[in-house]
Amino acid sequence: MNQRIKLHALSVSLVALSSGWVNAAEVNLYTTREPVLIQPLLDEFNQKTGIKVNTVFIKDGMLERVKTEGRRSPADVMLTVDFGSLVDLVENGLTQRVNSKVLNTAIPGNLRAANGHWYALSMRARAVYVFKERTALKAISYEDLANPKWKGKICIRSGSHPYNTWLIASYIAHHGENATEQWLRGIKANLARPASGGDRDVARDILGKICDIGVANTYYVGTMRNGDAEQQRWGNAINVVLPRFKNGGTHINVSGAAVAKYAPNRKEAVQLLEFLSSDHAQAIYAQSGYEYPVKPGVKIDPIIASFGKLNIDNVRLSEIAKYRKAANLLVDKVQFNN
Repeated sequence: MNQRIKLHALSVSLVALSSGWVNAAEVNLYTTREPVLIQPLLDEFNQKTGIKVNTVFIKDGMLERVKTEGRRSPADVMLTVDFGSLVDLVENGLTQRVNSKVLNTAIPGNLRAANGHWYALSMRARAVYVFKERTALKAISYEDLANPKWKGKICIRSGSHPYNTWLIASYIAHHGENATEQWLRGIKANLARPASGGDRDVARDILGKICDIGVANTYYVGTMRNGDAEQQRWGNAINVVLPRFKNGGTHINVSGAAVAKYAPNRKEAVQLLEFLSSDHAQAIYAQSGYEYPVKPGVKIDPIIASFGKLNIDNVRLSEIAKYRKAANLLVDKVQFNN
C-alpha cells in the first residue's frame, strides 16, 4: 500500500513538473520594430500557447550584436522592419533553415526563402503621394519620376535610407546601373528641396506647397490619418498612387523574420513564426500597422485598400538584394543627398 502511495505521489509530482515546464516555455525575440507596434501580436501568442515572449528591441546594430554574441546568443527569432536587414543576417550565416508546412502554405514563394532561412510577414509599397489641390495624377511609373515635367516638384527622404536604397536596387535589377544613374540624376534635378527628413515629412511639405508629389511608404498614410490633428491634415492633403515599373509591377519592401542559428528555443521560435503567419495575426498586422498582409485573402485596412489593387513587381526580393551596394554607390556618385 505504501509503495502504491509513493508511486502515486511520484506520478503527481512528475505531472506537476511537466505542467510547470510547459508553462515556463519561452522564446527570445530580437526585433528592430518598436515593441509597442507588435505587442498585441505577442500577447495573443502568449495567451494562445502559454509561451512567454522576451522582447529585445534593437534600434540599430542587430547584425553586429548577434555576431558578437555568437553561440552564446539568446536570440531565437530575429524580426526586422526591412528586407535588407533581414538578408544581412542570412548572408552572415546567423540564421537556420526552417521546414514548416504551415509557413510554406501561408506565405507565397516569392515572399520567403527557398531554403527556409527567412519569411516575410508584412509588406508595404513605395508609393507616390500626390497633392489633392494641385495635381490630378492618377497613375505614374517609377521611370517617370525623372521626367523634367516634375522639375522642382518632388519631395523624397535621403537616397541612403534603406527604403530608398531598396527602390534604387530594384531599379538596377530592372534597368542596369547606367540607366539607374541617369534616373537618379533626373530625380535629383526634379527635387523641390534636398532629399531629407522622413516619409511623413513628404506629406507635410506637400501640404505646405513645397512640392506637388513625393515618394514614400503606403503605411504612413494610415498612421497620419489616424494620428494627431496635425498629422491628419498632412494625411488628408494627399492622394496615393501605386507606381509601377514599365516592365513590371509596384515595388515593395517587407518586414520579416528568421530563426537564429543558435536558437536555444527552436521549437518555440518556429511556433511564433507560424502564429505570425496565421489569418488572425496577419489581420492584426493589417489593422494596427496599416501594412499589406503577406497571406493571401486576409482583409486589408480600408485606408490602404482605397489606393487600389497592389500589383507586386515580378523581381524576387533575393534578386534585388544583390544590388544594394551598387545602389548606395550610385547615391554617392550622383551626390543625391547634397
